[in-house]
Amino acid sequence: MKIKTKVIHAGQEPDKSTGAVIPPLYLTSTYRQEAVSVHKGFEYSRTGNPTRKVLEDCLAELEGGKFGLAFSSGMAAEHAVLSTLRPGDHVVACRDMYGGTYRLFEDVFKPFGLEFSYVGYEAEEFEQAAKDNTRLFWIESPTNPLMHLVDITAVARTAGKKNIKLVVDNTFATPCFQQPLNLGADLVVHSTTKYIGGHSDLIGGALVLNDGEWYEKIRFIQNAVGAIAGAFDSWLMLRGIKTLAIRMKQHEENAMRIAAFLEDHAMISSVYYPGLPSNPYYKLARRQMDGFGGMISFKLKDGDLAAANRFFKKLHIITLAESLGGVESLINYPAVMTHGSIPEQQRISIGITKDLIRLSVGIEDVEDLIIDLSEALSL
Repeated sequence: MKIKTKVIHAGQEPDKSTGAVIPPLYLTSTYRQEAVSVHKGFEYSRTGNPTRKVLEDCLAELEGGKFGLAFSSGMAAEHAVLSTLRPGDHVVACRDMYGGTYRLFEDVFKPFGLEFSYVGYEAEEFEQAAKDNTRLFWIESPTNPLMHLVDITAVARTAGKKNIKLVVDNTFATPCFQQPLNLGADLVVHSTTKYIGGHSDLIGGALVLNDGEWYEKIRFIQNAVGAIAGAFDSWLMLRGIKTLAIRMKQHEENAMRIAAFLEDHAMISSVYYPGLPSNPYYKLARRQMDGFGGMISFKLKDGDLAAANRFFKKLHIITLAESLGGVESLINYPAVMTHGSIPEQQRISIGITKDLIRLSVGIEDVEDLIIDLSEALSL
């Protein structure tokens, strides 16, 4: 099946008991058992819930994986992956990453004895940073917020040679535009809060993988800790997934137009969007992605926090807010908002400077969005 068909049907057979076309919402915490020690189906909704199971199966099929796990947030999903490691284990990650992931690495797991190294975006850099105790390579592609791309196949090849597992955060691209498992990755991470849900009305996370042993370890942690996706949030995610393919197409179409507009604007010094032919990752994006996505970052010429705030206040359609991937356009100031947990000098060295703006392009009429940006950028 093609992705446009999968998002509507994957893992979502009509309900066997009623024939309901839409998977039912099971708002129950527990289930009747036939007898003690005779376990058939579901027992307790922290361990498993029929609505969540449909979502997990759907996400696994969309990503081309065998196993899916749905969590209460993207950070809960990442926490579960890192919880399979042990003190002394080492992780190599891209230096450009979501600030919450960096905080999880440095402030939550590093005190428990995990080691982290941060490198650029080439497979050679991962290879050089790997040590005998390296267990994971961790990448985002595209990265948040600077839209760097990583050659997933090349890094996967390096990881395979060294018996290291490759984790790819696929939140920005979604399975509509990129399927990391098919490129050699071992595990895919999603913040389903973003494009998967798509309507800025839920918080969730997910993992998809093929390794049965690793899946059982993470599933044990999911159950033991209990940071699961609730039944109603799972139902909302399934509802959002139905329109994922058409939404992503419109996000991308709008983003292409806006990136070109920004690239030619006198008040903008840099634009970061892999769909622009001038972008250094353009050829890689065309090779490993089926679309360029709806995320753009750009820098205001001579910009700082005060200039950014003047710009934000002039916007009428685009909303200054955390998060991304909703049907509405959201704009963000990474240095203070999403990446404020990264130390200032480290942020600057990465390129997350005071003139950087991140834009999640929505599916509104693109002409309205361009007018909104044009008026806000006017002197």
